[in-house]
Parts: sequence; C-alpha cells; structure tokens
Amino acid sequence: MKANSLIASCLAVLAAAIVYAQANPTPTPKPAPALSAPQLPAAAARSAGTDTGAPPLRSLVDKHCVGCHSTRLKSGGVALDGRDLSDIALNPGQWERSVRKIRAGMMPPAGSPKIDPAVRELLAAGLEGELDRHAVVQLPPPGLHRLNRSEYQNAIRDLLGLEVDAAKFLPTDDSTAGFDNMAGTLLMSPPLLEAYLSAAGRISRLAVGTAPAPTQTVYRVPEDTTQDYHVEGLPFATRGGLLVGHQFPATGEYAVKVVPVNKGNMGSNTAFGEVRGEKIEVLLDGARVQLLDWDTAVAKGGTLDLRVPITAGPHQLGVTFTATHFAPLLDLNQRFLRSTIETGGLPGFTFFPHVGSLRIDGPYSAAHATDTPSRKRIFLCQPARPADEEACPRRIVGSLARRAYRRPATESDITTLMTFYRSGRDGADFDRGIEMALRRLLADPQFLYRREAEPAAMATGTPYRISDLDLASRLSFFLWSSIPDDELLTLASKGRLSEAAVLEHQVKRMLADPRSDALVVNVAGQWLNLRGLQAQAPVAMAFPDFDDNLRQAFRRETELLFASIVREDRSVLDLLTADYTFLNERLARHYGIPNVYGSQFRRVALGPEFEMRRGLLGHGSQLTVSSQPGRTSPVQRGKWFMQTFLGVSPPSPPPGVVIRIASTEKDAHGGTKQSMRQQMEQHRTTEPCKSCHKIMDPIGFSLENFDAVGKWRTEDGGVPVDASGELVDGTKMNGVASLREVAVRYSPQFVRVAAEKLLTYAIGRGAEHFDMPLVRSIVRDAAPVNYRFSSLVLGVVKSRQFQMNVKTAGAEHVQVAQN
Repeated sequence: MKANSLIASCLAVLAAAIVYAQANPTPTPKPAPALSAPQLPAAAARSAGTDTGAPPLRSLVDKHCVGCHSTRLKSGGVALDGRDLSDIALNPGQWERSVRKIRAGMMPPAGSPKIDPAVRELLAAGLEGELDRHAVVQLPPPGLHRLNRSEYQNAIRDLLGLEVDAAKFLPTDDSTAGFDNMAGTLLMSPPLLEAYLSAAGRISRLAVGTAPAPTQTVYRVPEDTTQDYHVEGLPFATRGGLLVGHQFPATGEYAVKVVPVNKGNMGSNTAFGEVRGEKIEVLLDGARVQLLDWDTAVAKGGTLDLRVPITAGPHQLGVTFTATHFAPLLDLNQRFLRSTIETGGLPGFTFFPHVGSLRIDGPYSAAHATDTPSRKRIFLCQPARPADEEACPRRIVGSLARRAYRRPATESDITTLMTFYRSGRDGADFDRGIEMALRRLLADPQFLYRREAEPAAMATGTPYRISDLDLASRLSFFLWSSIPDDELLTLASKGRLSEAAVLEHQVKRMLADPRSDALVVNVAGQWLNLRGLQAQAPVAMAFPDFDDNLRQAFRRETELLFASIVREDRSVLDLLTADYTFLNERLARHYGIPNVYGSQFRRVALGPEFEMRRGLLGHGSQLTVSSQPGRTSPVQRGKWFMQTFLGVSPPSPPPGVVIRIASTEKDAHGGTKQSMRQQMEQHRTTEPCKSCHKIMDPIGFSLENFDAVGKWRTEDGGVPVDASGELVDGTKMNGVASLREVAVRYSPQFVRVAAEKLLTYAIGRGAEHFDMPLVRSIVRDAAPVNYRFSSLVLGVVKSRQFQMNVKTAGAEHVQVAQN
C-alpha cells in the first residue's frame, strides 16, 4: 500500500471516531443509586438539627431570609415563608447558589439587618448539612476528550523528546468553565483535522531528522520591549536583544538575519538609537559565534546577515549588545523606562539601538540528523543485518505505541504501525519507514483522544471504577498536562496504582516533578487570568513606563508564587497572605522595593513597609488585568475579587446601561479631572445602578491606591486617594490591608473556590451543584493540615468524580471506529 493511501486510511479512521463522538453527545447525567453521598461531619449534623424544620435552621431562615424572600416580595423569584425546608433536596441547585452567597457575605443584601458572623456560619452550615445529607453522587461523563494544544505539545515532548510550539500547528482552544481542557468544547472540525494530520507529518520528519527543504522562521521582539538592560539567559555584561530556543531540523548551514528596530517617523528605515559604536554579539548555546560592529553591519543593508553551521537538534540562539557603552547618559531630561515610547527621536534624549527580530533560514547543504534527543528517544535499536529488519522496528513501534496510547501495545496496534513502516521502508531506508509509522501513530485517535475503556457487560448508566491505566492517564493530564511516564504506566499495568498508599505517593512525586510546571501555568494562567496580560495594553500617554518587560515580570511573579505553594506544599491561603514574593530589578523598581538588581527573579521578603504587596492583592498582574487601559476600574476590580476569591458574580447590568468614565489625569485643556471615586458617585446614588454598585464598588475602592498598572499612589486626579468603603456585610474598609483581612476572614470560601477550580480542571467538565458536597468534604479534610496544596489535590484524586465514570451508550462503536 502506498504511503498516501495509508495516510488517507488514517484520516478515515480519525474522522469515523470524531463523527461518532460528535453525533452522540454526552447523555444527561443520571443519579448513581449505588453510590452514597459524602458522610456528613458531626458538626454539620449538629448545626443542621435532627429535624429539617426544627430550630435553629427554621428560625434562622425566618429571621434572616424571609424578609426578602417572602410571598409578597419574592426576591430572586424565591419565597421561603411557610416553605417546608425538607424540600431542599428537591432543588439543590437553587440552595447551593444561596449557600455560596451566604458564605461570600453577599446575603443578606446591603440595607438589610446585619448578621453576626457566628450566626452566618450557623445558617450556612445548617443548609450545607441538609444538602450533604440528601446528596446523591452523580457522575456525568465529560465526553470524548481531545488533547488541547498545551497537552499536545507536552505529549510530543515526553513521547519523542522533541520541543515544539503547538501554536505553529494548531489553533487556540475554546474555553468553558474557566479552562480550555473541558471535553465538551474540545470538538473536531475539518480544518482542525487537517491541522493535526499536517502536524503529524511535520513532527515525524523533525523527530526522525529527515533533511527538509530550507524553511524560514522569524522571532519578533514585542514592539513595547525595552532593551536597555540585561536579558536573562544571555551573558552578563550584555544588554537587550533576544534569546530563542530553536529546533534545527538537520545538520547544515543556516542563515541568520538580525533586523533592527527602525525609527518610526515619516516611514524612515533608519535604525533606532543614537548611541554609536555598539557591538552586537551572536551566540549559539552560550558560545560566541561572532562579534560585529553594529553601525557597520546595519549601514550595509539595514540588517545584520551571517551564515552559521549548526548541528541538528535543539539549540539556544542569542543576539545581544555588549554593555561597553552601558553607562548613565547625559540626557537633559528624565527618560521613560519604556525606551521605545517614541521611536522618532526626541531632543535632549539619546537611545540605545534595539533588535527588532531574528530570522533563521535553512538548512542549506543539509545532512540527515543522526544524534538528537528525539532520535535517542525513538531509535531503541538499529538493524545490523537484514534479519533484524522485522524485530527492531517492531520493538520501536511497540515502545512508542505504549507511551502514546497510554497502555500496553496490542498486536493489532503493532500490526497497523508495521504496515506503515513497510510502506515507508519500501524503496527507501529504515529511517523513512520509522518516520511513516510515527506519522500514523501521531494521527491515531488513541493518541489524540483520551478515550477510556468501558466494561462490556454493563447496562448504560451504570457507574463503574475506571481502570488503573485510565487512572494513570487522568492523573498525568491533571498534574502534568501530558502522558503518563514509565513509572505510572508500570504501576497501572500491574493494577497497583489504585492502591491508596501508592496513589498518594505518586501524586506527591508528580507534584515535585518539573513537569508540574504545566499545572502552575495552566491553572494560574486561567484562574488568575495571567493569559489576559498579553492583551493588556495600557495607554502609553497615561503610563509611559509600562513595557513588555514589566508585563512579563508581572506574569512571572504570580507564576512563581503559585509554584512555590505547589512545590513547597504550602497552604493555599498563602495566595492571600504570603509575606514574600519574587522580583527582578524591573519589577522591584516598579514596586519601589530597593536593593534588587539584575534580570533574574529571586525570592524577596516583604517587610511591614511593603505590606501592601503581600499576596495576590498586591500583585501587578492582578491589578492590571482588572483595570481599564487608561484608568482603574473599581467595578471591574470588585467583580474580579468576587469571582476569584469568593466564587460569586455580581448581577449583570440592566440592558442599555452604559458607563462612561474618562481618564483621571488631565482634561483636554490641561485641567484636573475628577477622581475615580467622584466619577463613580453617580452610579452609587441612583437606580438601577445603586444596588449592584454597593456590592462591587467598596471592594474596588479599597484598591485605589494602586493605579491601572499596579503602581502605588497616594493621589488620584490631584486629590488624596480615598480607599474607604463598607462591604455588604457591614465591614468597614480602608485600603488594601483591610481588604486582605476580609479575604482572610472569608478564607474558607476561598479554599472552596480553589478546590472547585482544581476539580473542574482535573475532570474536564464544569463543576455542578451536585459536586459541591464533594468540594466541601475536600476542604474539611484539608483543614487539619491548614489547606496544604497537596491535600486539595489528593482530595480531588481520591474522589469518585475522579476515579469513576458512568457507562454510556455506543462505546462499542467508538472502539470499532478506532480499530
């Protein structure tokens, strides 16, 4: 069979599985009668009372809830007067929403009589006790789970020892329930199908080392990047430039082109920067390739061009300026920290030249790769004689299939891949045969989809415990966003992974592994919206110091704090109160913290004078993504706090309501504008805005000492910042320290939010009201160890939702399509 027809066959196999999966959506979940609800703790049982309608719960509801939720007012469409509380089990979704608002301090609403915290706890615990007592565990299957872009990239790395950028092959994944690994949104379309097949071909050639035709790759420096200081990873005593990790497909000669940032005035092609005599250094894996005179090189043709012989495999290619001229400049005025704020040139200022992009063309005179990390991972053997031409490739494809399919390879798996091997080997060589087999494997639904085995002799809708192999896969994609390693697969194959002690040991091993960086990047990146930083572009006229260096430092600071909690197994409450953070010189300067030098990040203790920077509330990343480009937004920050820390959302604004607020700096005539609080007063005094803004605005106002890029200030619009306010629950606040105290007071709710986020991310579907008893049990079990991160992860991993599934109709058809 020819290679093209085999690829067409692969396409048909993949399409068949996809068509079936998308034509048979996940059925409506049914209760699993064989599963009992989580056991209700004694404290919750006592607070609930032995009789559902008996005091104190009935009296608490009458006293604190019926005032709004009466037959006459029926706020939110709910009337509780005279209602038998035994019907809590009949409408758990509504009651779970109520409990969440009570826990977050949002009920009773503003204007109602205040409720004592102890009474609030009694009311919430009583309702939770009833919900937990009547809970029925439901296990809606998340559906056929396609690898998202991050998982695909990591799986290629761990399967083949090959670092690729999946963004070059695959489009961005859709996101629901706050994450982009939700099975229900990871559908397949014809263009995406073609992208996966194209990626399989390109990655298999790159992994095997087949010499390709010359290609071009361009790495661009963000236009708002400042290059006046050292770039981490490049040699000391250098400044600016960029460092890229590039996978060179073959050994050969590569053309390297360095393009400068040009002056922007009148379409000029003149290189930016007035400082003369600069030297530019080109480095390969930290070793100097060439040192050139920038003025001479750029004067010849506007770019710097050179040819470099490079071996196949991953290499670090750097371009930077020597810092021989890096000294205080004789500027007449104080410069902005963003050096490229004005590329047209300003009188009285001098600027250093900047690198705009790095282009790599090649390979030329290419030779087939023979010694790369990916070839070492793939080629477990080489046929020394014709008799080995069958055994050796079988060993290779068997090993690849075991890791790619996350289970022991079957004879059918090996036969299919060997058919492709022989097709590629026919008329070519051994490497070409392996390349074709690998191409088929990377396009297989068993690699691209996380399909779980189902018991055959079982009625549809019956709950069952997933196999150890599927448990290994769930665990690895949860903690690593990648395929299981050999240790996990070996334990799973022996049926030992589901043993409690073994499972706990593996969870802690995996959290300590560098691959758990994926958990940090993906969970923090989406829960805390660090991904949104890249789209943040503060108005340059209002914030001329803001540059990409600061944007990336914001992101890295929060990732490193999150990572320290994961790796050191600290309490998740440290996200609220950590008395340390991670800074480099650029970020420390923005925060006004002295004695931090250099581009590398390091742990810095936050003393009393920098108490405002403790925890997430003081992070520039969070303060920037919750602001508008030209100003702060108390409403947006209030909403961000409610959703991120308390797990509740404010009501949506009425239709047709438009909020228009200008910048708070200067008006068109140079006059001072009103402060943000002054401008917001109109929304706090009239309906329909008043009732909702009473919820959000006090939270946002408490953060007004931070401007729209997280810089500390004491004035706004020429008047002292007023960071005072009163929360819905009556708490008086004045500044970020008081808001942090509020967050700590409601910290049990924050832990519930964290547990719910981890559960959602782990099981690949949104958490529903019937999952809340589990969330509460995870939090209760983690309390004795002060909510250590591993205790929340273990609570998720040991749950029925993580270890069990429900038999679905038609699974046999998926199996047929895949074989």
